[in-house]
Amino acid sequence: MNKIHDFQAFYCGSNVETVKQSIMHALKYWLGKDKYSATDYDWFMACAFSIRNRVIERWSETQSHYYEVDAKRVYYMSLEFLIGRLMGNNLYNLGIYDLYSKALTGLGYDILKIRDLEKDAGLGNGGLGRLAACFLDSMTTMSLPAYGYGIRYEFGIFRQTVENGWQVEEPDEWLAQGNPWEIVRPEFAQTVEFGGRVEEFTDETGSRRYRWVGTQKVKGMAYDTPVVGYGTDNVNTLRLWAAKAHEQFDFQLFSHGDYVKAVEEKNISENISKVLYPNDDVIQGKTLRLKQEFFFVSCTIKDIIRRFRKMHKDFTRFKEKVAIQLNDTHPALAIPEMMRILLDEERLGWDHAWDLTKGVFGYTNHTLLPEALEKWNLELMKEWLPRHVMIIFEINHRFMKQVSIKFPTDSERMARMSIIEEGPDKKLRMAHLAMAGSHSVNGVSALHTELIKTRLARDFYEMWPERFNNKTNGITPRRWLLKANRGLADLISGRIGDNWITDLGQLKKLVNLAEKKDFAGAFTAVKRSNKERLAGYIADNNGINVNPDSIFDVQAKRLHEYKRQLLNALHVIEMYLRVKDNPGLDIVPRTFIFSAKAAPGYAMAKLIIKFINSIAEVVNNDPDIREKLKVVFLADYRVTLAEILIPAADVSEQISTAGLEASGTGNMKFMLNGALTLGTLDGANVEIREEVGDENIYIFGKTASEIEGLRGRYNPHKVLESDPSLKRIFGLIESGFFSLDNKELFRPILSSLTEGGDRFFVLEDFASYREAQQRIDQDYRNRSLWARKTIFNTALSGKFSSDRTIGEYAAEIWGAKPEPVNAETCHQEEKEAEAGD
Repeated sequence: MNKIHDFQAFYCGSNVETVKQSIMHALKYWLGKDKYSATDYDWFMACAFSIRNRVIERWSETQSHYYEVDAKRVYYMSLEFLIGRLMGNNLYNLGIYDLYSKALTGLGYDILKIRDLEKDAGLGNGGLGRLAACFLDSMTTMSLPAYGYGIRYEFGIFRQTVENGWQVEEPDEWLAQGNPWEIVRPEFAQTVEFGGRVEEFTDETGSRRYRWVGTQKVKGMAYDTPVVGYGTDNVNTLRLWAAKAHEQFDFQLFSHGDYVKAVEEKNISENISKVLYPNDDVIQGKTLRLKQEFFFVSCTIKDIIRRFRKMHKDFTRFKEKVAIQLNDTHPALAIPEMMRILLDEERLGWDHAWDLTKGVFGYTNHTLLPEALEKWNLELMKEWLPRHVMIIFEINHRFMKQVSIKFPTDSERMARMSIIEEGPDKKLRMAHLAMAGSHSVNGVSALHTELIKTRLARDFYEMWPERFNNKTNGITPRRWLLKANRGLADLISGRIGDNWITDLGQLKKLVNLAEKKDFAGAFTAVKRSNKERLAGYIADNNGINVNPDSIFDVQAKRLHEYKRQLLNALHVIEMYLRVKDNPGLDIVPRTFIFSAKAAPGYAMAKLIIKFINSIAEVVNNDPDIREKLKVVFLADYRVTLAEILIPAADVSEQISTAGLEASGTGNMKFMLNGALTLGTLDGANVEIREEVGDENIYIFGKTASEIEGLRGRYNPHKVLESDPSLKRIFGLIESGFFSLDNKELFRPILSSLTEGGDRFFVLEDFASYREAQQRIDQDYRNRSLWARKTIFNTALSGKFSSDRTIGEYAAEIWGAKPEPVNAETCHQEEKEAEAGD
């Protein structure tokens, strides 16, 4: 066997001995260690390199294949990719998890302990980033030619700790020990420009042109991570950009003793990709965030055009070969950047450039909150992106002409639809730019899309109804069932086979097993085991002992007032008072589990975290309560924690104010793992109810239309006065019962619910929420009934696969088709290795 063949055998072989050899090979030749000098983390790195090397052949063949067939490529642009840890996910998708487990055991290591050494990638915060990660998994599994584009944040958003009940933000140093999955690509670095001025000139054809000069330059360094799909040889790419100084070091300044100034440009430039969502309460933060978003889109658009031009001399087939999806408004500046390149560098005419731009972009809206739709100060934009402001003004000028032609007597409509928001502080509306510059605008649940059409963007819908469509979000079953809940995955596969892994609709076969005692018992036993695992995590990390036989009532999501963690907390206090009044009260023991991060500048959200922890301190230390109630706040919510938390949940709290949650994907993950949804008719909860029926979900509260009808006439004081229990809760909080050192501490919370108008209708929905919680208590007592409900939720979750969602995007927006790869070299090595086993 020659050396090349030997190397391939190491990294393609499918028996335990060759895997052990590949890990030892990586340890020696990649890390320069042996089994005596290697640390535990070295063994993790060696194992990761072994897996990555196994993927490289397929990765290379995939990219070659896409060029050979000149495939239409999909580019998914997202400021977040919450990919979590990759070792376990890659092993499951490659179908070799057990193989590596045995190999590590043979080397004296437990695969679970090795996996736990990996840090979650600090590339996202909440549902937006996790959705993007699920989509990458599905696009690869479905063999679609696709690329993810984002930013390689050095410190992520932040690592959350809790001190004296308060959230504390610490740097998330996820890259401190290196990232074995990525490969740096300096040959694909891009130059990004800021500031400067715009010069007008006449080109050789007599046409008026513009050039952007006198700019500050930053380098965008490309880092590639292979995206491994399930049951496919295709390996796609996640390309992340890191900001580097255009000139790293000023030798002259250094020679003259100005050591700080010599590296100043490096430090300023690299700030761009330091953290996700820098606090923009101050002008420096706003500037950094604008630079961050433009850095991302400029690198990406230049890279997309570079790749297209490798196969095409002109832009005749650009729309046939390129599809770009904007994941929310963060990448919206990609539209004027595309126009700038096509106009100023490629020298196309306006109409041609605009036709190409509009033809390749699709925009996904993720929010119904007007304040969450990005707007950029015009003067700030002029300072840093003067050419783009000119282009946006021209886009808007032509757009307003179209509006005036279609609606000639409606001047107010023009003001509402304009990309430029008039006023003393003029702003550029990024959502308007995205809708004007895309051929497709989609919502992420049926209700959300309807509200976009009728409320958020009604004018745009009336202008271009054909552009608007729905793509209900989904989740990948590979991560959220096969990996996160191995016990349940094995139980299901043992009964109906494993085709559900790529066809989640197959789970519907479980409906026929719901009434069978042996299956229901096994299903319940898996849940019990997952609850024991979570109880162990809570004991280790919070020092609280919880009862696995209690109802695990979980609300885990980003902390925002509209998500109404406050509603949940007020109900916890009511439950506490009921038990306090009657220690012998017959209730099913309940463990309330919260996990959430608050944005660093969001004072109310951080106060609510303190409030929850203060409630927990009282409840958990009151001897009268004993084991009936426990309250837990799990710090630093992330993918790895979610994989422990979600499989253990009995109740999934999805309690946002109706009409404000775009979709939610946490609700789908909990449902897939057999938790019952307690929720409003908001986002994808509506479609979950349609799938499982009223009897298998706990719906409460006002509907979106009822909430809309209450606006302007809602009186929270009246609701408070009519509910003795709520009044008592308010009195307890006002007395300082949960804040003995500072009785005024939680007054802002109470004020927001009364004098502040209770903007998110917490008090309005409280009575209905209480009643739904009481129904849960009653139903949980009937263990066979509860088991049936949980099985039905898992069985009927097939619609919510991200494979279905991506299939709809590909067919209805992107016009992309699968391009499966056959990595013959690796398959031959696998066969030979097996033959020698």
